Amino acid sequence: MSPASGLPWDRVRLSVVVPVYNEVHTVEALLKRVREVPLNIEIVAVDDGSTDGTTEILSRLEKEGVVDDLLLHVRNRGKGAALQSGFARATGDVVVVQDSDLEYDPMEFPALLTPILQGWADAVYGSRFLGGPRRVHLFSHRLGNVIVTFLSNLLTDLDLSDMETCYKVIRRDLLITLPLTRDRFGIEPELTARLSQAGARIYEVPISYRGRSYDEGKKIGWRDGIAAIWHILRCNLLPPRAPKWNRPAMDPWSR
Repeated sequence: MSPASGLPWDRVRLSVVVPVYNEVHTVEALLKRVREVPLNIEIVAVDDGSTDGTTEILSRLEKEGVVDDLLLHVRNRGKGAALQSGFARATGDVVVVQDSDLEYDPMEFPALLTPILQGWADAVYGSRFLGGPRRVHLFSHRLGNVIVTFLSNLLTDLDLSDMETCYKVIRRDLLITLPLTRDRFGIEPELTARLSQAGARIYEVPISYRGRSYDEGKKIGWRDGIAAIWHILRCNLLPPRAPKWNRPAMDPWSR
């Protein structure tokens, strides 16, 4: 999708944080796809202890200028730890999470960024269940998503359709105020809980989705779904909590 006219696209920088673990078959194609998006983009890739040759590909892509900043974890610490490392290094006005497995299409960044540039939202979630094209896939995954999204909504009083989506787009000046502690897939409910606690304005936009099977390399499983329930309870009911966020009177890209 091309950027809509009338918005300050030339004044906003989007940091794309890409957590990577053993994605030798997809990571190069994904990162080159991100680089093709017609926006001012910074790519921060975090290799989370890969052992399959992914690290060597990322190092080459950094030398070629495809990746702007490459961070290496000595051992596998989990998606949440990789994202926290990447968030700390991001320098853009807005940050988006991008998985490295080609399930999500980075050409949808303009649509995801639009509500923020319009001044309507502080964070935007790309929902796989609001009408975009998607692969007809595993019912068990959809059911698990419905359950954890419902429980998260119950405790945050939000009305999200897809809490577990990869595509979370957040203003960086808001993101740096959120106390994040979850090292693995618990980062998804934690981000949602912290945004709710901060009083952030959250929008959802429909996205396309091409889900992978386990034979194709999908990593998340039923144990992660059970863990998500614990993380939802932990992040919503126990400290730390995000402070209420005071939105700046003027956006940095409007100056």
